[in-house]
Amino acid sequence: MEPELPFEFVVAGTAISLQGSSDSKRAWKETVQLAARAALPEGSWLLTDPLAVTIYIFPGVEMRGDLDNRVKPILDAVVRCVYSDDEIVERVVVQKFEPERIFAFQAPSPVLLSALEAEEPVVYVRITGDVHEELS
Repeated sequence: MEPELPFEFVVAGTAISLQGSSDSKRAWKETVQLAARAALPEGSWLLTDPLAVTIYIFPGVEMRGDLDNRVKPILDAVVRCVYSDDEIVERVVVQKFEPERIFAFQAPSPVLLSALEAEEPVVYVRITGDVHEELS
């Protein structure tokens, strides 16, 4: 069975940059995979159709460094965990929400709400098959 889309999960921790050490990147990818697997329905198989991924980073403090360098480790972590290959990702939306800079979301999902209410740094990930979502 395929996971129902949109598929959402929250990762506890601070998103690691591509410039991080090999050990820190490996540990971060494992953390992302564990969070994704915990949210996946048991027995689900890998998604193989075109996808869009939304990543919201809630760093807990002002984030230093480039935002784009924190995306690839997250996308790579869910390959062969949620989707078959990152070449099927056709759209990526990324935003950071530093403290005191979070706006009011209209009707957030329960998973996004848990990220918004987290006291520690978290990363919210949403995967959908609607690659044109919010573009019309």
